[in-house]
Amino acid sequence: MTALSGTTIIETAERVCGEWTARLLADFGAEVIKVERPGGSPTRRFGPPVANGSSAVFAYANTGKKSVVLDLETPEGCAALERLLARANALIDDHTPAWCANRNLAPEDLSARFPRLVQCHITPLGQDASEDMARAFPINIAAAGGWAWHTPSESGDSDPPLMGASPFMPDFDTGYDAALATAASLFHQRRTGEGQAIDLSEVAVQLSRADVVLGRVLAGDDEPSHSRRRYDMGGPGRVFACADGHVHLIMTTARHWRGLVGLMGDPAWAQEFPEDWLEFHCTPERVASFREHFRSWIADKPRDAITHEAHRRSVMLAPVNLAPDLFTNLQYRHRGFFQTLDGIDTPAAPYRMTASPPRLTHPAPEPGADDRELAA
Repeated sequence: MTALSGTTIIETAERVCGEWTARLLADFGAEVIKVERPGGSPTRRFGPPVANGSSAVFAYANTGKKSVVLDLETPEGCAALERLLARANALIDDHTPAWCANRNLAPEDLSARFPRLVQCHITPLGQDASEDMARAFPINIAAAGGWAWHTPSESGDSDPPLMGASPFMPDFDTGYDAALATAASLFHQRRTGEGQAIDLSEVAVQLSRADVVLGRVLAGDDEPSHSRRRYDMGGPGRVFACADGHVHLIMTTARHWRGLVGLMGDPAWAQEFPEDWLEFHCTPERVASFREHFRSWIADKPRDAITHEAHRRSVMLAPVNLAPDLFTNLQYRHRGFFQTLDGIDTPAAPYRMTASPPRLTHPAPEPGADDRELAA
C-alpha cells in the first residue's frame, strides 16, 4: 500500500506544470488517468528526444499514468469526461479559465455537479486574472516572479535577465506546490467527504521562492532597488575553474573561513584576513583579493577530490555537475534515485518514506493506451 492507493485522479493538463503535479501524485500510488486530445498531448512533441525518439520532457512528467483520448471539442468527448469525473477523487487542470468554462470545467460548475471532487486549477496569475493575462510561457512566469532579474547572483546591471536553468523550471516548482495542495485537500476529503477547488498561481509560486530577496528587505537589511547586486548574499563565493571542471563556493561565516584556510594548507596570504572578515569586514577589496588568490589555488585541483575534502571540513564547495555526472553520482546511485523504465534511467522522487515509498511503476503511456477505462 502506498499513500494514495485507491485514489483516482483525472488529469486534463496539457502543460508541464499540470502534468508534473499529477506525476508526483502517481508516484504515491494514485491512479492517474491522463485525458489527451486526438493526436496526444502537445508536450509529447517537446524536445529533446530520448533513445526511443519520444519526448524526454513528456517521459519524465508522465510516468505511472494511464492515457485515454477524448475530443473535448465535441459533446461526446465532454460526456465521457463527465463519466470519468463522476468516479474520481480529484481533477488536475492547467488551462485558462475561459477554456475550462467552455467545457463545463469551471470551479463553480464542477463544485455544483461534484461536491466531493478536489479540483486543482493551475494558471499563471490565478482564476481572477484578466483574460489578457491568462496565458504565459515559463520564462514569462520566471520573469514576472522576479527570479529572472535577481539571479544569478552578482550579475551586472547591464547583463540581460536570466533565461532560466531549464525552460520548465517554473513548471516543476509549481507542480510541487500544486501536488502538496492537492494531497492536503484529498486528506480533507477523506475525513469529511467534502471537495474543494484549489486556485494556484504560478507567479505566486515564484514569489514564494524569493524568500532571500524579500526577507532581506523586510528585515531591513536591504532597500528595494533596481540594482541586481542589492540582493546578493554577500561574501566572496562564486564559480571557480579547477583542473577538470568547475566548483561553486559559498562562504559567509568564520567557520567557513577556518575550514577553507585549513583546506588550502594555511597559506601566508590568508593571514592578512581577519578571522571574522566575512561577517564584519567583507569589503569589495577583500573579496577581490580573496578571489584572486583562491582562483590560482583551485586551478590545478581535481574537482571531485577537492570537494570531498572540503565537505569533511564543513566548507560549502560543490562540484558544478554536467548531465552525465548526475547519472554516475555515487550518492544518487546509493539512494536509488534513478530507476530504469524501458531501459532508460529515469529520475525518481527526491524523498524516501518508510510506510508509503514513492515508486515508478511504468513508463509514460502511449496515447489512448487505456481507452478501456472509458467503459469502466
